[in-house]
Amino acid sequence: MANLLVTGGAGFIGVNFVRYWRRSFPQDAVVVLDALTYAGNAASLDGVTEIHFEKGDIRDYDLVVRLLDERAIDTVVHFAAESHVDRSIRGPDAFIDTNVVGTHVLLKAAKAVWLDRGTGRPHRFHHVSTDEVFGSLASDDPAFSETTRYQPNSPYSASKAASDHLVHAYHHTYGLQVTTSNCSNNYGPYQFPEKLIPLFIINALLGKPLPIYGDGGNVRDWLHVEDHCRGIERILHVGRVGECYNIGGGEELPNLAVIDRICTTLDDIFAVRPDLAKQFPSAPAATGKPSAGLKSYVADRKGHDRRYAIDHAKIQRELGYEPLHDFSRGLHETVQWYLDHEPWWRSVMDGSYRDWLAKNYAF
Repeated sequence: MANLLVTGGAGFIGVNFVRYWRRSFPQDAVVVLDALTYAGNAASLDGVTEIHFEKGDIRDYDLVVRLLDERAIDTVVHFAAESHVDRSIRGPDAFIDTNVVGTHVLLKAAKAVWLDRGTGRPHRFHHVSTDEVFGSLASDDPAFSETTRYQPNSPYSASKAASDHLVHAYHHTYGLQVTTSNCSNNYGPYQFPEKLIPLFIINALLGKPLPIYGDGGNVRDWLHVEDHCRGIERILHVGRVGECYNIGGGEELPNLAVIDRICTTLDDIFAVRPDLAKQFPSAPAATGKPSAGLKSYVADRKGHDRRYAIDHAKIQRELGYEPLHDFSRGLHETVQWYLDHEPWWRSVMDGSYRDWLAKNYAF
């Protein structure tokens, strides 16, 4: 039996991980620590039983130490992060505070409880990072591997790169038992609608423009969030201490292709579900029009990385990881989830968020 502390466990990837872990390992104890900022939603954990939820900030050293002590935590899975590149360009301070300072506080607390007091308790600090720390690839470059040189190009990716280095330093210098994973673009249920897939699903349902940066040719590797959770499970159970592992989905697609698939998927579902026309009357698909008619090209993001691609051969070879979701099926299930969970996404899209979208996406 393990005792897990999941930071950011009310956010997109964190909540999917908590749900996955409770299903897969019901004998383990799970503590969720989340500050419930705009992207964290406690309602996303509704129906998840036998967890302890603690509202709090990862920068609160005393709180983290108390949780590690009182809950006899032996495993930290660290998701908590500011993660939206656009927000980091307009306001980088929060990214440094949360992603760098917050990670350092967690590491200090883990060192104090697990190492400095000499308990000898076996432990693991798993740090969840991103492929964006590696920078941008040309169309013919090989995919990112664990030995690719770091070259972050946005305040977000720079803050994640810094936190990666801190985790490595605490292992090398103090002997903290750590692992790190660098993942590609996640998609799936409970994703806050500022990222491409949920944003475009919801905009299409509301009849709003689908804002495409530049020429839409930026390429990303797409990873279903449940496959990401499975990859982290493998790392926690059989990954080598001190190692980094790339977790990819093996689905490298340009943004425009992803957007076209979202539109086609919505149109196909509306065609066989006439009840949706009443539920979403502003959607083009409600009157038989193509959702793609909402596509709108906008000025490109500053410093927009052209291509990311993940080589996950190491985790495949060493830990037996394979992604199980192909993108077509995973996208269809994701679109269906947002159609079936309108109360959830309306509840997280408050007035301030709609104002932010209008300002930053030129609706």
